Amino acid sequence: MALTGGCYCGNIRYEAGGDPVMRARCHCRECQYFTGGEGNDFIAMPEAAFKFTQGTPKGFTRQDLPNAATREFCPDCGTPILTRSSGLPGAIILKVGSLDDPAAFQGPQIILQTADAQPFHLVPEGVPAFERFPGR
Repeated sequence: MALTGGCYCGNIRYEAGGDPVMRARCHCRECQYFTGGEGNDFIAMPEAAFKFTQGTPKGFTRQDLPNAATREFCPDCGTPILTRSSGLPGAIILKVGSLDDPAAFQGPQIILQTADAQPFHLVPEGVPAFERFPGR
């Protein structure tokens, strides 16, 4: 699978290749901050087949949390681009909204962190859902 994407203002561009590691929706409180209140739809792709083709994102890692993820976004328009997490080594977590063709996501295969979901969040029927990350 070949994916391309970037930010709203066009200053950041990327290419991602390989087979998706995971297609998911996360309802953790952190993701709600970055989506403006909804769950976060993402597609995890192999890090080795990912590259920025234009621009340099800004990264942010909370220093007060153990094993905190690094979130990368456009320093100009603020578009969330990806997350790097020790929970998914060797993968980058692309935000579906940054894809040139968001329909390539095809919907989540798994729903994560439903314990943090808000009453107005929709969890699709028939998709495996977990209160926290599986295995933790």
